Amino acid sequence: MPADRSFIAKNDHERARLRALVDRLTEEQLRAKVNAEWTVAAVLAHAAFWDARAQFLAGLIRRGAPFGDSHREPDDPAWINDSTRPLLHAIAPREAARTALRIAEETDAAVAALTDEQLSRTWPGDPHSPLNTIRANHRSEHLDEIEAALAKHA
Repeated sequence: MPADRSFIAKNDHERARLRALVDRLTEEQLRAKVNAEWTVAAVLAHAAFWDARAQFLAGLIRRGAPFGDSHREPDDPAWINDSTRPLLHAIAPREAARTALRIAEETDAAVAALTDEQLSRTWPGDPHSPLNTIRANHRSEHLDEIEAALAKHA
């Protein structure tokens, strides 16, 4: 039975939203606060970090490598997000935005290129897989946050 590839359209849609946002953001908007701890640019870099993780996991699947305990996302990844925040804020805002888009493109291509057999090793096909091919959900959450914050600053 062929794998469910509906994630591709979802990822494409949210990546298009990301591209449209990145293309229209000014330097001032990239530096705007989304909340007390995160700027728009840092939120985009955060999304890129988690997309890059998915890209790494897709590479393991492509090579036929097993997942280990270290590949599992913790139940509460707040410590990862909190510890990366200073690094993400150190990236030049425009570069953070461009990088988020580039990594989203690369990640979506990597997960879309997985064979049906390889996709069986991903979530949601395998509920224990550390790789969620639906990158759109995480992007959408943060794009919604960014758009709401920018609307408040307008």
